Amino acid sequence: MKISNFSISRRITTAMIVLLVVLIGIIAFSRLKVDLYPDVTFPGAAIVTSYSGVGPEEIENLITKPVESSVSTVTGVKSVSSTSDTGQSTIVVEFEWGTDMDFAVLDLRQQIDLISGFLPDEAEDTLIFKFDPAMFPILSYGITGEQNLADLKTEVEDNIVPRLERLPGVAQVNLDGGLTREILVSLEGDKLYNYGIDFSTVNGILAQENVNVSAGEIQRGDRNLLIRTMGKFNSIDDIRNINIPAGNGNTVKLSDLGSIQDTYAERSTISRVNGNSSIGLSIQKQTDANTVQAANAVKAEIEKIQNEYDDLNIITAMDQSDFIEKAIESVQRNAVIGGLLAVLILFIFLRNIRSTIVIGTAIPVSIIATFVLMFFADLNINIISLGGLALGVGMLVDNAIVVLENIYRYRSMGVGKIEAAKEGSSEVGMAITASTLTTIVVFLPVFFVEGIAARLYKELALTVSFSLFASLAVALTLIPMLASTFLKVSQKDLDRESKQGFVTRNYKRMLAFSLNHRWIIVLILVVLLAGSIALVPGIGTEFLPESDQGMFTISYDLPASTILAESDNVAQYTEDVLASIPEVKTVFSSVGSADMMGTSTSSDSGNITVLMKDLDERDRSTDQIMEEVRQRLSLPDVNFQVSTQTGFGGGGGGGKPINIKLKGNDFAVLEEYTTLAREEMENIEGLRDISDSFDEGRPELRIQLNRSLMSQFGLNARQIANTVRTAVSGSVATRYEVAGDEYDIRVQLRESDLSSVSQLSNLNINAPGGIQVPLKRFANLEVETGPNQILRIDQERYAEINSDLYNIDLGTAVERIQNRLNENIELPEGYEFSYEGQFQDLQSSFQSLAFAFLLAVVLVYMVMASQFESLIHPLIIMFTVPLAIIGVILGIYITGSTLSVASLIGLITLAGIVVNNAIVMVDYINHLRREKQEKNKAILEAAAVRLRPIMMTALTTILGLIPLSLGRGDGGELAQPIAVVVISGLTFATFLTLFIIPIFYSLLTSFREIVLAKIKGVDRSELEEKI
Repeated sequence: MKISNFSISRRITTAMIVLLVVLIGIIAFSRLKVDLYPDVTFPGAAIVTSYSGVGPEEIENLITKPVESSVSTVTGVKSVSSTSDTGQSTIVVEFEWGTDMDFAVLDLRQQIDLISGFLPDEAEDTLIFKFDPAMFPILSYGITGEQNLADLKTEVEDNIVPRLERLPGVAQVNLDGGLTREILVSLEGDKLYNYGIDFSTVNGILAQENVNVSAGEIQRGDRNLLIRTMGKFNSIDDIRNINIPAGNGNTVKLSDLGSIQDTYAERSTISRVNGNSSIGLSIQKQTDANTVQAANAVKAEIEKIQNEYDDLNIITAMDQSDFIEKAIESVQRNAVIGGLLAVLILFIFLRNIRSTIVIGTAIPVSIIATFVLMFFADLNINIISLGGLALGVGMLVDNAIVVLENIYRYRSMGVGKIEAAKEGSSEVGMAITASTLTTIVVFLPVFFVEGIAARLYKELALTVSFSLFASLAVALTLIPMLASTFLKVSQKDLDRESKQGFVTRNYKRMLAFSLNHRWIIVLILVVLLAGSIALVPGIGTEFLPESDQGMFTISYDLPASTILAESDNVAQYTEDVLASIPEVKTVFSSVGSADMMGTSTSSDSGNITVLMKDLDERDRSTDQIMEEVRQRLSLPDVNFQVSTQTGFGGGGGGGKPINIKLKGNDFAVLEEYTTLAREEMENIEGLRDISDSFDEGRPELRIQLNRSLMSQFGLNARQIANTVRTAVSGSVATRYEVAGDEYDIRVQLRESDLSSVSQLSNLNINAPGGIQVPLKRFANLEVETGPNQILRIDQERYAEINSDLYNIDLGTAVERIQNRLNENIELPEGYEFSYEGQFQDLQSSFQSLAFAFLLAVVLVYMVMASQFESLIHPLIIMFTVPLAIIGVILGIYITGSTLSVASLIGLITLAGIVVNNAIVMVDYINHLRREKQEKNKAILEAAAVRLRPIMMTALTTILGLIPLSLGRGDGGELAQPIAVVVISGLTFATFLTLFIIPIFYSLLTSFREIVLAKIKGVDRSELEEKI
C-alpha cells in the first residue's frame, strides 16, 4: 500500500503518529544544548614549559628545540610552531582535522617524558593544553568594594569563588588583580658574608622548622594518646627568632640577618572596571556544558551574592551568553517572519483559507520533527543550525504545495475527495521525492570536506536535510489525509481559477514565441552568462562575515621590561578616551596581561575589554566605534591594537585577518626585511593596527662564567645560577598558615643590595669549605639587548606581520599587499613571504567547497538520472545551475556582498534547490508525452499546468529567506550571505526556468531524435512519438 493511501485510509492513526512526533519534538527541543556556534574545536595542543629568569635564546636552545624535535614525530602532526619568550617556551602542535585529540595528547606526553631528563632541572614541569573553546571564559566580572584590595581578594576567594565553582556546568573560576599577602625575608648581603651563611641554608632551616609532625601513639590508661610535635610558625615573631647556623659554628637569629615583613607580593597584574580598582573574575564552562544554562546559573548566583554582600559591587565585563541568546532570538524571529510570509504567499495564490491552513501545517510539524532528529544526532541549537532551519522554512511547504496543487486539480475536474487525494498525491510522489533527494544529496560532500568550513557546513547540512526529510514525510502523509478531510472546491473557487487562467494564457503565448525563436533566447542567455562572469573580479572575498557582538578589545605593548606602573598609566589614559564615547557601556582593564593558559604575565602590556550598549541603543556599528578609538589613541612608544574577538579564523596573528610570515634562520635578515615590509604596508589603504614580531629588544644582564676560575673554588654553573636567582627573584622556602589560609614565605636579597650591576657583582657565593667568593671573581657581568621573543615553525625561525582591516575585504587586501611587496622588496635567496591566518583558511576552505560544489552537481545529476531513467532529461534540468549562478553573481555584486565560506555554502545549497522546479516541469512533460501528446504541445501544456506550483514554491522559499537576507539583529551577519545567494540565484533561475528549460528540452530532444534517426536510418518523424 502506498504511504499516502495508508494515511488517507487510516486518518486517526496518522493523526496520532503526527501528535507523537510533535510531543517528542517538544521534549527534544527543551533538552537541546544552546551555543553560539557549532563545536568547532581546532585540532591542536599547546605545550608550555616555564623556566623563570631565562632569556629567549636560552629558552630556544635548552627547551624549545628538544621538545619540537620530539613531538614532531607524533602521528597526525601537521605543523609545529613555537614562541620562545623570557622564562617560557610555548609550542603549538597542529594536527590534521579528524585526529582524536585525546589520544594525540597522550602521545605528546609520552614523547615529552622521553626527553624530560635532557631538560633543565630548574625548569617547571611541562604542561599540555588541548585546544578547547571552553578554555575561553563565558562570563567576566569586575568586583569592587570598600575594603582594601588584599581583603577584597580574600573575600572573593573564600566566599564567592567556591560558590560559583559548585554550580553545574562551571569548570573553573579565575581571579585577576588584587593583592596577595606574603611574608618577605629580606636578607642583607654584608651580614650573610660576615656570618658565612648562604641562601640555601636559610631556605632549608625555614622549611625544617615550619612543620607539625606526628610521632605515633602511647597508651595512657585505657586510651591511646596521639603524640604530635608542633613546630608550625604561629606568628611573625616565630620566624624572626629562628636560629640560623653560622659559618663559625655559632648561630644567629634570622632577624639579625635582615628584615622579616608581613607585606604583599609584588603585583603582576592590575584590574579595574570603569576606572575603579577591582578583582577580575572570569568563568570557564565545562567542555560539554550548555553555555546559556551555565551562564544563567552563574548570573543567578551572582545576583544572590550581590544581595548578600552590600559592600561589594559586581559589574558584568563580558557575557557571551547574552549575545548567544540575542542571536538565537534574532534567527528564530527571522524564521517565524519568513514562515508567515510563506503562508501569506500561499493564501494570495490559493485564496482558500482551508488550503492555506492544510499546507501551512507542514512548517511547524516539519520543524518540530527536525528537533527530534537533531536530538538523536547530538546537534545543538546555534545560529548555524537555526540558520539552516530558517533557510529551509520556505522550502518546507514546497512538497506540500505540489501535492495539494495536484489534489486540487483533480478536485477541479470533479473527482471525489478521497480519490482526488489518492491520485493527486501518488501522481507527484516520485517527483517530490526526487526533488527532495536532489536538495538533500548536495550535502553529502560534507563528509569529504575538511577544516572549519566542514564543521559549519555539517551543522547546516544536517539541519536542512532533517527538515526537508520531515517535510517530505508530511507531504506524503499528513497533507493527503488533511486534504481528503477538509479540502473543498466551490464554484467560487473554480471561477477564481478561471480568472487566474489569464496569467497562464499569457505565459503560454510568451513561451510559444520563445520556442519559435529558440536560438535567439539561447544567445541572450550566453550574453548574460558572459556578462555576469565579467563582474566576478569586482567581487571581494573574505573568510567569514564578522558579527557585531557589541564588544571589542584594546591591547597595547610598551618597550620590553617596562614596569607595571608605567603600563598602568597607559591603561588609565585609554580609559579616559573611552569614557568620552557615548556608546561605551563597560570598560574592564587588565594590566600586566596573562597569556591564554595563564602561565605567565608581562608587565609591559595590557588588555582592555570594551562592552558596548545594545544594537538598538546605538547608531554606530562596533567597527565604526573601533575606528574612532584607533584615531584617538596615540602615545609615544606605545603600540595600540584594537580588534574584535571572532569565533573563527586562525593560523596566527592573534586572530587578525592578515598574517604574513617570513621564514629563515638569520635573525638579522628577518628583522631587516620584516621592517621593510611593514613600512610598505603602512601605505596601503584599508590596513589598520599593523604590527610585527620585532621590537627594540629586551635588555639583559648576562653573567659570563669563567669555568677555569670556577673550578678553583669548587663551584658549578647550576649552583651559581640558583644563588643569583634566589638573590634577585627570591625563592619560596615554606608557607605561613593563618586561620586556614596559607601565605608564601619568600627569601631574597635586600633590594638596596641589587640597585646596580656593581652591587650584584659583589654577590657572595658559598664555596665548599664555607668560603665566600664574590661573583666578580669568576664572572663578567655585561648589559646587552637580546630578542624579546623567538618564533619558529617546523623547526625554522620566522618573523610575522599582522594587520586588521577596515572597509576592505580580505582578498583585496592580500592582493594589494602581494603586489606592493613583490614590486618593492627583493628577498634574499631562501627567504619568502607566506600569507597565512585567515587567508590560508579562506583558500583551503574555498578549495574544499569548490570540490563539494562540483561533487554536489554530479550527485544531483545521478539522482535525477535514476528518477527519469534517462541521461538527457537530467542534463536539461542541470542547465538551471548556470542560470542560478548568473543570479548569484548579480545578487552579490548589486548588494555589495563578498564571496565567503558562507556564500559558497549557500551556492552548494542552491544547487539542490534550483533544480526542483525544473524536475516538476520535465516530469510532467514526460507524463504528457507518454500519453502520446506532440512534443511542443506537451511542453506548452506542462509548463502552463506547473506554472502556479513553480511560482508558489519559489516565492515561498524566497520570501521565507527575506528576513534572513537583511542581516538584522545580533548574529545575523553569518547567515545573511547564504540567504542572499539562495534568493538571488533562485529568483533569476525561476524566471528563466519558465522559458529556458522548455527551450533546452526542445533543443536536446530534437538533437537526440536527429542523431537516433541517422543511426537507425529512419525518418525523424517516426521517433517524435517516443521519449
